[in-house]
Amino acid sequence: MLHVRQGKGNKDRYVPLPESTLKLLRDYWSTHRHPVWLFPAPTRAGVLPSAAAQPMDVSGVQRAFKAALQESGVQKDASVHTLRHSYATHLLEAGVTLRVRLIQAYLGHSSFQTTTRYTHLTREVEAIAADAINRVMTPLL
Repeated sequence: MLHVRQGKGNKDRYVPLPESTLKLLRDYWSTHRHPVWLFPAPTRAGVLPSAAAQPMDVSGVQRAFKAALQESGVQKDASVHTLRHSYATHLLEAGVTLRVRLIQAYLGHSSFQTTTRYTHLTREVEAIAADAINRVMTPLL
């Protein structure tokens, strides 16, 4: 689990961290070995990243996301915040139900209605719902 401290809305929460992501983060950390930050601020020439005085600036994350978006060829307008919506939608598509409110907890929402705005109905979710309806109704034929 990943402990998010003072995330969106200044809320603390725990979210699952996939093993593959943990490995990537460990590999990245091994390149600088900063004792406090996983993403230290860039340093001057000749100064080791492990000696950075502060974490990476938020605008650096936004710039990196925009560059990755452009490099990927995705034409949609998106921001780092879009990833929250995508995360919720992918969880829903993978079968994580809104009823048990796990997605709400992972996003740090107090209101269930807020979470439902984040989870977009996709063709995959519609297909899952149609399959479930057909399974329920088939014995009635």
